[in-house]
Amino acid sequence: MSHYRGRFAPTPSGPLHFGSLVAALASFLDARHAGGEWWLRIEDIDPPRCPPGAADEIQRQLEAFGLHWDGPVLWQHGRDGAYQAALDRLIALGLAYPCSCSRKQWRDSPIYPGWCREGVREPANPLAWRLRSDLGLRPVVWQDRLFGEQRFDPATLGDVVLKRKDGLWAYQLAVVVDDAELQISDVVRGFDLLDNTPWQRQLQDALGVPEPRYLHLPLIIGEGGQKLSKQNLAPALPTDDDAVRPLLHAALAALDQSPPADLTGAPVAELLAWGIAHWEVSRIRPEPHRTTEGDALPPD
Repeated sequence: MSHYRGRFAPTPSGPLHFGSLVAALASFLDARHAGGEWWLRIEDIDPPRCPPGAADEIQRQLEAFGLHWDGPVLWQHGRDGAYQAALDRLIALGLAYPCSCSRKQWRDSPIYPGWCREGVREPANPLAWRLRSDLGLRPVVWQDRLFGEQRFDPATLGDVVLKRKDGLWAYQLAVVVDDAELQISDVVRGFDLLDNTPWQRQLQDALGVPEPRYLHLPLIIGEGGQKLSKQNLAPALPTDDDAVRPLLHAALAALDQSPPADLTGAPVAELLAWGIAHWEVSRIRPEPHRTTEGDALPPD
């Protein structure tokens, strides 16, 4: 994959917030600075978590911040056949197995103990499918573009779920299949997903698909010391231009790109043009960025 192709892949469980903006902006700037493509994928494989209208709101928010994507919006719903084909291959390779265990049963263990590896313990119960992390690629080593060499033994992380008991597909399998389908060359995302990468590298290796480059970003921490997230009720991004401009400037600052102060109220296109021209990953400090209330909240 010689051509840069990036993506932003939000779950439509609610509107984007300032932390989402920082991740989307970094991914966008990295792609555009490289003269590459930037795609939007809506990760809606978990319908109970995806209220009606949330995906439309996410698209409106991205457009308000000038983050225009290439090609059509990609959706995970309706990709059942591709995910099943990948799971079937893993089963044939002996790398996936059915599991009847519930989280309650192994709550005293730090990771799933692998009780169903040699056969389902309770065949009459609903079954999930898990990855045999002990039989896949080990160790997993990659060079993160910000955090440097990463080395994990996935077996110490446990056998991650690939398909849930309710029949819904799990994130780890879907993201690998979809990134390979789109020929994603570069993944830019939050540090909270760094320890998911070992499982994804195992799946990429087993399925024979290319490994993208990874850039994990420091988390955006709110004033309460928690990661900004929908679960923590982070304020939704605005879509009116007067509120968007200073937040976009704040997002550039949160990425340590040092945008000039006189660009604070500049038009979105001007801010993005500056960001694309001056984008440098080496400027990003590898520690969490603590927001002020003014960063995270739309102006009055």
